Amino acid sequence: MAKRADILVRFGQRVRELRKEQGYSQENFAYACELDRTYVGGIERGERNLSLRNIERIAETLDISLAKLMEEV
Repeated sequence: MAKRADILVRFGQRVRELRKEQGYSQENFAYACELDRTYVGGIERGERNLSLRNIERIAETLDISLAKLMEEV
């Protein structure tokens, strides 16, 4: 059985997918979330272990529920 990618990697891929679907550049998305662009880049690469507050910021910026954000993660 193939090992699933680490949850941080899966979450980062999900954020990148949703961000691009909504037409945000990484820089504009980070600004809208009130996060640093390099931090958002780290999230998308699976390098950051986010706090719940930052996960909530991302969901709010994308205008989706936390449950929707976590789908397929």
